[in-house]
Amino acid sequence: MASKPRVIYWFRTDLRLHDSPALHAALDLKPECMYPIWCWDPHYVYRARVGPNRWQFLLNDKSKLFVLREAPQTLLPKLFKAWKITHLVFERDTDAYAKERDTQVIESAQEAGVEVVSTRHGRTLYDPDELVKANRGKPTMSITQVQHAAEKLGDVPKPLPAPESLPDPGDLSLDFEQTQHSPEPDFNNIQRSGKETSYNSLSGPNHDFAVPTMSELGLKPASSPHRGGETRALAALDAIIADEDYTTTFSKPSTAPTAVSPQATTLLSPHHHFGSLSVRLFYHRVLTTIQKPSNAKEASTIPTNLIGQLLFRDMYFAAQAAIGYPFAQTHTNSHVRFIPWHLPSKIDPATDRITGDHVIDSPLAEEWFQRWKFGRTGFPWIDALMRQLRQEGWIHHLGRHAVACFLTRGGCYVDWERGAEVFEEWLLDHETACNSGNWQWLSCTAFFAQFYRCYSPVAFPRKWDDEGKFVRRYVPELERYAKKYVYEPWKASIKDQKEWGCLIKGDGKGDEGEGEGGMKVYPKPMFDFNERRGICIEGMKNAYRVGLYGDDPRVKDGTWRELFDDNAEGPTEGKKGPTMEGQTGAEDGEGVDAEDMDLGVDQDEREAAHGGGENRGGEKEKTPRGGKRKRGQGTLDGHFESPRKRKGKA
Repeated sequence: MASKPRVIYWFRTDLRLHDSPALHAALDLKPECMYPIWCWDPHYVYRARVGPNRWQFLLNDKSKLFVLREAPQTLLPKLFKAWKITHLVFERDTDAYAKERDTQVIESAQEAGVEVVSTRHGRTLYDPDELVKANRGKPTMSITQVQHAAEKLGDVPKPLPAPESLPDPGDLSLDFEQTQHSPEPDFNNIQRSGKETSYNSLSGPNHDFAVPTMSELGLKPASSPHRGGETRALAALDAIIADEDYTTTFSKPSTAPTAVSPQATTLLSPHHHFGSLSVRLFYHRVLTTIQKPSNAKEASTIPTNLIGQLLFRDMYFAAQAAIGYPFAQTHTNSHVRFIPWHLPSKIDPATDRITGDHVIDSPLAEEWFQRWKFGRTGFPWIDALMRQLRQEGWIHHLGRHAVACFLTRGGCYVDWERGAEVFEEWLLDHETACNSGNWQWLSCTAFFAQFYRCYSPVAFPRKWDDEGKFVRRYVPELERYAKKYVYEPWKASIKDQKEWGCLIKGDGKGDEGEGEGGMKVYPKPMFDFNERRGICIEGMKNAYRVGLYGDDPRVKDGTWRELFDDNAEGPTEGKKGPTMEGQTGAEDGEGVDAEDMDLGVDQDEREAAHGGGENRGGEKEKTPRGGKRKRGQGTLDGHFESPRKRKGKA
């Protein structure tokens, strides 16, 4: 009689029991014993940018897993032998690093005679690889392509129930040496105030397979109020579904970026990232709610509704699955335009991958980048958003639009990869696919091309919060300012500045908000926004006309400079230079009117339903020259209705 399977179930981005297809596959084996393990992978501890807030969100999860502190590539082959494993089961992951890691692990399992079960996906609505196949083998560059491909794959499977129990593990002895991995380079060293000791013992300091602590990681204190875990995730989902009006009528562009307590969106994305909430469970509970006869008439639609948000997530995951490592960079990326941004990434010539460091071609641009990152630009709306991000690990979708536009094509002309790195560090819900894809969209380097529509750091927030309550919360230096000046404090008289207890002076260096004689200080704007916006638009127009993508040989060898004037925006001097990164485009922004320039805004999700907007791989939808744009393309009001206007309609 054959012995029963001895199974390792390897948890990764699926930290839950409900709706786990891979976990059900493991239980279907009817194993003699099952080891639920989590590998404490040095790649994520050292090589992925993770701030204290995201660590806190993860480590707060109280899952009863056996945490083993070693890279899976070296650990699992030893466990196969030590625990006499017959089967290894895990959920498929299409992230670039995950694919590379899993290939090595599968090879080791085959050499050890261990059967691998990794065919189940559960991180997205659709298997990203299958979505790519259904899109004719191409990256999904528009929501329309996702919908067409999804039709070929059928309905989203119903969520699976959580198992009532799990088999006991077998012998937990570890009669082998722990393999230590180099911590260099440690991108998270800046997050630490103490020594990192999480790898001092394979099974933890008390040999009980415990989850590492914040103190073991040597991390600075976290400041986010948000916490992780499956129990919290399911409770949050219940609360959202219980509000049928919210669930039914949710439309992303109509949610307020200035709402805080509570926020205007679900804030479930961090749970989707770590897998503490199934996207399929969310999808089906929303679908059931909006399909009720009593709700159908008022229901919002794809792409702006809650289901549309999940489809956008699938779009980015499938695009990354098709492109691989280059998806998170411009260099060698066939679908990202080349723009000669300031502060371009350094490239490792051996791998063609970005190194995590960048070229400081302009000290002024570097100063702008640092002031943007830490909320000291002198533009209160931008600073409030960046401070909220740093403190809480989250900002609203439209807030992300505003700060990304400001850093790239709408002010600083700084490489989108710099912004993506900051978001990677600070966001609770960071996904490589979604983060890179959103930054490409918002910098108009992929997915979207109307670069001449920029967010005003004054007019846009006033549409949502004329009183400036959001700014006063996160930029308390300005809490006493009259609402007329809360978004433009530099216009207030010195007399008023003194009366309101905050002087507008300096560049934000030194202690934030501290000044002489007890007077608070807030920096002057770091540039004239209207002037910089015009320079950026001309730079984008020029780069679009040149027409390069990241995989162009001229981008790779640096001869792209021959195509740009020396005085063009960005590091364009000379005829050849060090390899940086790439992009290009089709539309040149001609016919821009004053309304676009003053209050223009990115393509919103309503427009994404009509066409991809991307210029390589997505459906194009051009407006004939001299023709009319669709309603709402010219002004903010057409895209995002303020609460006051919605009340008026009611």
